[in-house]
Amino acid sequence: MKDIVGAVLSGDATSADVAGLAIPESCRAVVLRKEEVGLFEGMASADKDPRKSLHIDEVPVPELGPGEVLVAVMASSINYNTVWSAIFEPLPTFAFLERYGRLSELTKRHDLPYHVIGSDLAGVVLRSGPGVNAWKPGDEVVAHCLSVELESSDGHNDTMLDPEQRIWGFETNFGGLAEIALVKSNQLMPKPDHLSWEEAAAPGLVNSTAYRQLVSRNGAGMKQGDNVLIWGASGGLGSYATQLALAGGANPICVVSSEQKAGLCRAMGAEAIINRTAEDYRFWKDEHHQDPREWKRFGKRIRELTGGEDVDIVFEHPGRETFGASVYVTRKGGTIVTCASTSGYTHEYDNRYLWMSLKRIIGSHFANYREAWEANRLIAKGKIHPTLSKVYSLEETGQAAHDVHRNLHQGKVGVLCLAPEEGLGVRDHDKRAQHIDAINRFRETAVASRPEEKTSWS
Repeated sequence: MKDIVGAVLSGDATSADVAGLAIPESCRAVVLRKEEVGLFEGMASADKDPRKSLHIDEVPVPELGPGEVLVAVMASSINYNTVWSAIFEPLPTFAFLERYGRLSELTKRHDLPYHVIGSDLAGVVLRSGPGVNAWKPGDEVVAHCLSVELESSDGHNDTMLDPEQRIWGFETNFGGLAEIALVKSNQLMPKPDHLSWEEAAAPGLVNSTAYRQLVSRNGAGMKQGDNVLIWGASGGLGSYATQLALAGGANPICVVSSEQKAGLCRAMGAEAIINRTAEDYRFWKDEHHQDPREWKRFGKRIRELTGGEDVDIVFEHPGRETFGASVYVTRKGGTIVTCASTSGYTHEYDNRYLWMSLKRIIGSHFANYREAWEANRLIAKGKIHPTLSKVYSLEETGQAAHDVHRNLHQGKVGVLCLAPEEGLGVRDHDKRAQHIDAINRFRETAVASRPEEKTSWS
């Protein structure tokens, strides 16, 4: 492993140099153990602690199959699916691995008593399997998390509709929170050359998800001038939605939970901001009953910020806590586009406000390869920037996932895998200098952890 790191850090290793490196038989990885799936049985979700379920183990480097690539992972990041995996919700990920393992002889490799998780990476191609022509050893890459078989006609207009579509590192094994990861070649994209390894690893899943959800014709199809309500606008997903809205000529209405987070949105260029904590919005009277009066108060506040207009699009990801309000405040003919449901999967809303006002609800899940490529291209061009606020070591992944679970973070949280320190991997220093303030925005504005912030829709 030292030879691999040395070659990458040298910055001048050729493809032949990297191809000549020996692949180790094993590597360190962040794993869940199948024997521990009952670890948190009977506990409330909020009380489950990823630090107890995530382990650093030495695991075999997986066999390389057709169309696959082994990547030396310099850095990865934490997504909410990392948290779900670590607390075994909505069900243990081993059920996904077992199902995938039944698909073919090759996929049996994924059905193991341990699960290497993680759905982002930035690193260097080490080896490619038969049929891989676009990528070679030494290529610096990032990976999106769509793993798809594409043997069905259903996936050929939009790969997200393929019946064998899965999220890598969540529904497959050998994910990005490891020293070496296994990906399909059509997950790879060029690493933005002005970013460090940890910065390049941060946008992948959330930036691509936000792009499909907000910009793509498969999502809301945002256009110039649209009013876009963005829940958790300074968070891991919302921070990219805010940037995409601004870059696309739309008007983001950013919902946040603190003045510090409001400051982040202003730093990104947003002007219409609602601090839900300061204004004390309570959309639920109790566990079973929502409060339509709060929807109306919320809608009135939005119109104050937009010059009397309702929102054209709601960027929904909190789910249960906010969905009733989201449907209510959307303009007639507008769109609620939803994913994730971090505050609960069971959504409740008053259908009169949907059907009588001809509104649409669109379900959105990650992104196809083209959408992920376009999202990464915007990063590479410096139009959209990483929202990295803090970086942990591989050994600290449990703490990183805990902090995301408790909402004690801003933007995205990174993890160093093979990279020995932060700030490595930058190739275009001139381009970086042009965007350095935006690149560091979330690091400089990050706030201290506060135990009282425990909701997942900030």
